[in-house]
Amino acid sequence: MARARSEERRAEILRAALEVIAERGYRGASLGAVAERVGLTQQGLLHYFPTKEALLVAVLEERDQWDTGGSGRSAGAWRLDLLDSLVEYNAMRPGIVQTFSALLGESVTEEHPARRFFTHRYAQVREGMAAALRAEYGDALPGGLTPEQAAPLLVAVMDGLQYQWLLDPGSVNMPAAFRDFLTLLRRSPAP
Repeated sequence: MARARSEERRAEILRAALEVIAERGYRGASLGAVAERVGLTQQGLLHYFPTKEALLVAVLEERDQWDTGGSGRSAGAWRLDLLDSLVEYNAMRPGIVQTFSALLGESVTEEHPARRFFTHRYAQVREGMAAALRAEYGDALPGGLTPEQAAPLLVAVMDGLQYQWLLDPGSVNMPAAFRDFLTLLRRSPAP
């Protein structure tokens, strides 16, 4: 019972942290603001997450769990049709996408606490995308690229579309544009 209550409280803190980071960015977010949002003191929050960096990494890991439906599915278990569904899902939750994108942008600096998380995550995602492409096309896509060559391009399209959509959602239909990209992947080169 106490463990379940502790897990519920932890989930509540993660949701609040995500909101605060979405509103203020990582650098502008404080443990105090997160604690206040969930009715804790900052010291009480430190019981669950000993540092701001630990809270940030937990938020990012939780976001990845949401993307996999909490199934613990590895990036290697994705299929292209599921990626299309993920893009559709992301289009329904701009706050989550905005927070992720802002943290990703901030993490490119050497000292950012999420840099290691994103570096590791992208290595796994590229590997997973290559596996998804290999499952769909074998050792070569219709255009001749290997799955390993195409995987970083697939990831770049997904993330790039998110940025464009966040900046101008009225002009960029993220799900439709991603489906267009998948159509390009499926085409054979002209003779």
